[in-house]
Amino acid sequence: MRRYGPAVLLALVGAAILRVSLFSELYLRYVQAGLRPYLVVSGVGLVLLGVVVGVVVRTAGEHDGREERGGHEEEQHDGHTHGPAGPRVAWLLALPALALLLFPPPALGSYSAEREAAQRAAQGVGGFPALPSGNPLDLTLGEFGSRAVYDSSRSLKGRTVRLTGFVTRGDDGTWYVTRLLVSCCAADATTGKAEVRGADAPPVDTWVTVTGTWHPKGEPGSAAAWPPVLDVTSVRRVPQPDNPYEKR
Repeated sequence: MRRYGPAVLLALVGAAILRVSLFSELYLRYVQAGLRPYLVVSGVGLVLLGVVVGVVVRTAGEHDGREERGGHEEEQHDGHTHGPAGPRVAWLLALPALALLLFPPPALGSYSAEREAAQRAAQGVGGFPALPSGNPLDLTLGEFGSRAVYDSSRSLKGRTVRLTGFVTRGDDGTWYVTRLLVSCCAADATTGKAEVRGADAPPVDTWVTVTGTWHPKGEPGSAAAWPPVLDVTSVRRVPQPDNPYEKR
């Protein structure tokens, strides 16, 4: 049975990829939506490759007629039993693939957000396109942060905005509505957040939609302007969205 280890491992990894990309939206925890077709193709390819490897191994075994009986071809090395298929401990390599199949890792949360330093260099202060009319105005954390910190025309002033993200806390008791911004996948995530004033903090990692007005501070592009501040009028708990990240 150990001969089929590589085939089983390939099939498990392929099945795990298909589970998160083809049969659910879990892949959005790790990569952008546009990468879904590549994940599906990769998953199918790995499953087919596992099947091919299994067939080749079985055919080779039947051709050679070298089925092990009674351990005649096994040797003892350093207390581990080995045979033509390698050490039995190699089956432990299947555990990570099985864990990925049964228990996909969660999306990045407050721990990942807090690892990024709060200091940001000025990214070019200037004007931004006009905002749509109407209140409240739905913005991403990235859009809100860019305008609040770098918009010299102060286009957010007097506007009611609505932001959605998860709760993070500062060392001084300050709390933030936070979102992770990605270009490609979770590995390149950066943090977008806004300090919330005027409401008690829900538990860390709770997803919320907050509504309020921008509280200006600091000069545009300065360190004092980050993170932006929101004076809230309402905080509503919401489920985690299928795609927990914003595109940077």
